[in-house]
Amino acid sequence: MTAAAPEPLYRSDIPGLTVHRGKVRDVYELDGKLLIVATDRLSAFDVVFPDPIPEKGAVLTRLSEWWFRRTAPLVPNHFITADFEEFPEKLKPHRAQLEARSMLVRRARPLPGEFIVRGYLDGSAWTAYEFGKHICGIPLLAGLQRRSSFGTPLFTPTTKAQEGHDLPIDFAEFSHQVGRAEAAKGREYARALYIYAHNYLHDRGLVLSDTKFEFGMDEEGQLILIDEALTPDSSRFWLKESYTPDSGRAISLDKQYVRDHVEKEGWNKKPPAPRLPREVIEQTSERYRKAYEMITGEPFRRA
Repeated sequence: MTAAAPEPLYRSDIPGLTVHRGKVRDVYELDGKLLIVATDRLSAFDVVFPDPIPEKGAVLTRLSEWWFRRTAPLVPNHFITADFEEFPEKLKPHRAQLEARSMLVRRARPLPGEFIVRGYLDGSAWTAYEFGKHICGIPLLAGLQRRSSFGTPLFTPTTKAQEGHDLPIDFAEFSHQVGRAEAAKGREYARALYIYAHNYLHDRGLVLSDTKFEFGMDEEGQLILIDEALTPDSSRFWLKESYTPDSGRAISLDKQYVRDHVEKEGWNKKPPAPRLPREVIEQTSERYRKAYEMITGEPFRRA
């Protein structure tokens, strides 16, 4: 018998702990470490939607753990454990909120920017290209189509806005904001992670269009990967069988499905976000679970 889906978690509540709430994650300070809780909130175009996506937080946490473990020899990261049985005793009463959707991580000072690597022309990069044939100061050839491959992946950083939209910037300005050495090392790490993941996923039937990473400085002054890694929230995954460069079409296993829906409905991409139909919620949840299964080669098991 298949286990019933647990109730979606829109907002966690752990009394007695200091919390910082992001668009999707609730981050608690805990005994010199951080407890990251991936809720089922959905953010698109930098606006949080009122409807949760069932099991989304569990997919984000489990996939991040899977990638953190797999890429640790390539790039150091903040991951400690996602096993609830290894959590401190004070968290045991909150199993229903935390199990399968939270992880303990090392503290780090986040760099004030997002490290984005693109292998294909899509999303905001496609919009920028249509206006000026360049992305983050990088000139591109004329005549490219949406979802065309760049051949060599591009590093296209953005600001990290506390409110409103992240903005694309060139590497010189990015280096000024995050630090020259940190920007250079982070760019090297981000490119290495993208190439590794792209090659791996290609053999799993997926195309990694683009992905976003965040980095921070740990207490020893080491640059490490933080937040999440290669999830349907931070990446564009296409079914390889559906993608053809000439047509520009592709079936996405990420939140592009929601973006396409709200754009079709004419939403102006400003708060408040619209309510989502049940079909869109269910399809989004299914796409997240399918991405997990294709990436890991394991069935998605409900908590």
